[in-house]
Parts: sequence; structure tokens; C-alpha cells
Amino acid sequence: MELIDTHTHLDFADFDADRGKVLERSRALGVGRMVVLGVYQKNWQRVWDLVQSDSRLHAAFGLHPVYLDEHRSADLNELGDWLRRCAGHPQLCAVGEFGLDYFLPQLDRGRQQVLFEAQLKLAVDFALPALLHVRRSHAATIATLKRFRPARGGIIHAFAGSREEAREYRKLGFKLGLGGAGTWPQALRLSKVIADLPLDGVVLETDAPDMAPVMFAGQRNSPEHLPAICAALAGLMGVSPETLANASTANACALFNWQTTVT
Repeated sequence: MELIDTHTHLDFADFDADRGKVLERSRALGVGRMVVLGVYQKNWQRVWDLVQSDSRLHAAFGLHPVYLDEHRSADLNELGDWLRRCAGHPQLCAVGEFGLDYFLPQLDRGRQQVLFEAQLKLAVDFALPALLHVRRSHAATIATLKRFRPARGGIIHAFAGSREEAREYRKLGFKLGLGGAGTWPQALRLSKVIADLPLDGVVLETDAPDMAPVMFAGQRNSPEHLPAICAALAGLMGVSPETLANASTANACALFNWQTTVT
């Protein structure tokens, strides 16, 4: 069973002490490829250096809305420069992580929208998928995507929306990223939505080191937890873990233009 973790932050200091061992354990459990997402200008080089050390790691670069106060006006130009320099490289897979966060009231929504639209334009210009952070901002996100319509689509990270919002994203060419949040018993609304999602519309992720599943509550999340997450979500969807793993892997490979089998 091959799994792809479509959303990790393996470059974070949480993994500095044992990153190599985490990769070894994850691969032994079938998690072959992983996407490492940049979140602000200062960690893009760290992300790139990490993925260059392992051909099964892939990079995305973006300006995350939670770090809004750290982003400088020049960072958008530099993001374009990074994408230009890495264009065509097999380990550059997307623009991200970026998007809209309406959960944290201190984050200026106008500034977020400007950054969101500018990065969507980069995804369009460089013909790359967009890996989106969407927190309590589905209506604004969907409305903006309908204006920009990135041809390569992307992933709605940590999807926690409604059935109707799921349908809208799928119409726009986006996959829904599912991870640890759906494993918690109190996530009743989300579990009902997940149960109705079609297999061709989802990809699996951890968001490591964050968003640990219930079976690893209070622990650092890790790509090595993806098989357990897959099994729990498969139970919600009424399919076998192998069926969900195969569907997620095929969906991720189609999105990123990867071969299905790791070489």
C-alpha cells in the first residue's frame, strides 16, 4: 500500500532531532512521497535544501496568512523569483501554503485577500496547483477561485467545510485534503461530510507536526501516522484502507503530474 502525505512541515524545528529516522519509519510504513510546504520567505531555502536531500520529497512555496505580520511587500516578488528559478524542476510541485484565515481576528482580511489573489495569479502564471489554507473562509475562498480559476486546481488543506462547499471546490478542480481532524469523535459534522465524499475527490495529509489524529493525541504529528489516519478515515467512508490509500495516491499523482509508482 503506497501512501502520499500531501501536506507536511518537515522542515520545522520539531523534526531537527530525528528527521532522518522519521523518514525511515514513514517509508517502512508505505508513506513514499511527501510534500513540504513553505509558509514564509525565511523558510523557503530551508524547505528547498531539505527536499534536495531526498528525491521523494517535493516542495511548495507560499506566504501563509497566519504569518501575515512577517510578510514584507518584497516577498511576493521574491516568491515569483523562486518559482521562476525552480520552474520545471521535478521537486517543485505547487504554490503554497497560502489562503485565507478568518478564525484569527487579528489577521487583517483585506491584506490577506491581496496576498491570496497575488499568489493565485502566480499559480496560474506558472501552471502549478495551489495548496490552500482555508479556515472559516470558504465563501470568500470559493468566490475568489471562481474569478481566477487556476487550471491545475489544487488542494483545500484540512478540509472542514460542508457538503455544498465540497461540491463547489470539486467543480473548481480542487481535491479535499483529509487528515487527523476527521479522526476525532467530537468532529461529528465533519465525519458526516467525509462519509459522503467521493473517492476521486480526496487526498490524504498529516500537516505534521500539527493536527495529530486522536490515536496519537497530544503527540507530535508525523508522516508515519498517515496509515492510521487512512484506516480511520476509510472506516468513515465505508471502504477498506487499501481502497482509500489507492484513491488518494492516484488523485495526488494526477494533481502533481507524478508517476503512480515511486522510482
